[in-house]
Amino acid sequence: MKCLIIDDEPLALAQLEGYIDRIPFLTRTASCQNAIQASEVLAHSQVDLIFADINMPDMNGVDFIRSLVHPPMVIFTTAYTEYAIEGFRLNAIDYLTKPFGFAECLKAAEKARKIYEMNHNSPKEEEEGQTLFVKSEYKMVRIEKEKILYIEGMSEYVCIYLEDRPKPVITLNSLQKLSSLLPSHFMRVHRSYIVNLKKIREISRFRILFGKDVYIPISENYREQFMEYIHSQGLL
Repeated sequence: MKCLIIDDEPLALAQLEGYIDRIPFLTRTASCQNAIQASEVLAHSQVDLIFADINMPDMNGVDFIRSLVHPPMVIFTTAYTEYAIEGFRLNAIDYLTKPFGFAECLKAAEKARKIYEMNHNSPKEEEEGQTLFVKSEYKMVRIEKEKILYIEGMSEYVCIYLEDRPKPVITLNSLQKLSSLLPSHFMRVHRSYIVNLKKIREISRFRILFGKDVYIPISENYREQFMEYIHSQGLL
């Protein structure tokens, strides 16, 4: 989803930019410090979601969204809770009270993603998006994405481990390319591993356990993002 940020505070703007850049299903179209700049962006760019601060000079975020003929989805961000009722009257997806962390931002963005997918995906597109084809042992193998437990990168090959197959599907591919084809609940937790977050049953000492003898390490480079996801789901 393409998104636009509006916030007159440079530090808050930079923090939100950092959050959005870490969310794989969001693409930041522009960052603006006031409603006038945002209007100029919307005049020549289409966005799906706006993160709008409320208390801004000239025109506040609520009035700006109200002024749009066909407003996109909006998530309001502000330090002033008294605007919450007015924000929800405009059908805001969520209302983030400053200061807020990445986990809260991710949770609000997930709400927007679900609404976006419901509005844009036809039944046929949803069915096609649930599978992928990979070449393995001179044949094309159809894989249901939701049956993937985890994917292991091995040099130029990847091993795709599925819950309904005793052996992995091995294909000439890269983790980076496969990651772009998978839904947002698949996460890179190590330079050599992508895991299906929905299939996690146990975590021990920064290792994800699949079955009795499979331990997927969570490397330090991906640990913060992974733990923020866990917190956002209320698991810790």
